[in-house]
Amino acid sequence: MNVKKAKMVDFEDVIAEPDGTNSFDGIWKASFTTFTVTKYWCYRILTALVGIPLALIWGIYFAILSFIHIWVVVPCVKSYLIEIQCVSRVYSICIHTFCDPLFEAIGKVFNSVRISLSKEV
Repeated sequence: MNVKKAKMVDFEDVIAEPDGTNSFDGIWKASFTTFTVTKYWCYRILTALVGIPLALIWGIYFAILSFIHIWVVVPCVKSYLIEIQCVSRVYSICIHTFCDPLFEAIGKVFNSVRISLSKEV
């Protein structure tokens, strides 16, 4: 199964100084370290506190979704396709019986129509 990993937000994505505008190197390094360490530890703490309950909730949700898809949606769609096949054949016969001759006749009527476009100067 291919699962794309989400790109983590980097310091440069959030705090971006435009070219020509630079703060002191010490401030920039301290800001970078503070941002990176805070992001790292907040993510770890939130994952430890909320990750397991959310994994349980998402597991239940996708299990229910899979169950409904496998045991309800697919059988209903297949049943519908089997039942509609008879109607489709009758509809097709009616269309070919009544509409095909009509459209052929209309085609023959307009077969001799010629349109020519000319541009007057």
